Amino acid sequence: MSNKDKVDDITKWASEDGEFRRKPSVFRNWISHDPDAEFPAEKGRYHLYISWACPWAHRTAIVRKLKGLEDIISFSAVDWYLGDLGWKFSSPEETPGANLDPLFNYSHLRELYFRVNPDYEGRFTVPVLWDKKTNSLVNNESSEIIRMLYTEFDDLIDEKYKSVTFLPDDLKAEIDEMNEWVYDTINNGVYKSGFATKQEAYESHVIKVFESLDKLEAILGKSAGPYLFGDRLTEADIRLYPTIVRFDPVYVQHFKCNIGTIRYNYPNINKWLKHLYWDIPAFKDTTNFEHIKKHYTKSHKQINPYSITPLGPIPDIEPK
Repeated sequence: MSNKDKVDDITKWASEDGEFRRKPSVFRNWISHDPDAEFPAEKGRYHLYISWACPWAHRTAIVRKLKGLEDIISFSAVDWYLGDLGWKFSSPEETPGANLDPLFNYSHLRELYFRVNPDYEGRFTVPVLWDKKTNSLVNNESSEIIRMLYTEFDDLIDEKYKSVTFLPDDLKAEIDEMNEWVYDTINNGVYKSGFATKQEAYESHVIKVFESLDKLEAILGKSAGPYLFGDRLTEADIRLYPTIVRFDPVYVQHFKCNIGTIRYNYPNINKWLKHLYWDIPAFKDTTNFEHIKKHYTKSHKQINPYSITPLGPIPDIEPK
């Protein structure tokens, strides 16, 4: 059997100790504003593949819009369904919000990975930042992609976006520190809870999820502004948002993170969430609750074998 015939193990996470362990991203090249770089920043050269359902890919869509890069970096979204062959491409008529592959007319995202490396044995994940000029996969690590988008295209964008920064020098150390524990216990913590296959593993992680939510609730309660770092929207907010906006609609029931909900138990986090969603278009316009809810509940057959998608909560996010 060739690698191309193998099914994707992205939804097969069981381990002997019941723990879910996320594999690291493989492609870690960097786009640079230096015109002599291997991957120089150029208008129209790069394409971003995302899933509206995936929280990691969601980060990149938010930043692309916040930085005014819509005309600089082209963009498409896969279908919400994640099956044995990984993410698939669908037409908007078949799945509203999805796109056919605009570059190669491939049926599945995995074909991009095999185009780069026919012997590729890793996971076929989104986001994918693709170089159309050299037909190569630049990067599939969301935390690095968003940092490229912060600065490397500034010579190409409108003046009003050039001064927009989400990783200010005076806060970088604090943001990096917050990112570390938020990623481990919340962003990835909900997955370590929901994908656990033993009671002990689940309990150890779900408790940490809510301990960290308690910590964030206190931080926002003391904040001098609407964001985690006062009146400045930073990377810490951008990286946290995709998890929190999915929390009540998906993680509470699907990942058994039901010690509390954002809307009823965390008023400061809920206020922060509603401000981002309702007041900043880059957040609302990149949040697709239909893709989010259907992806988790209909793709993870080990958790939800009958693919029933709960109707609630109603509404998906509360009005201001």
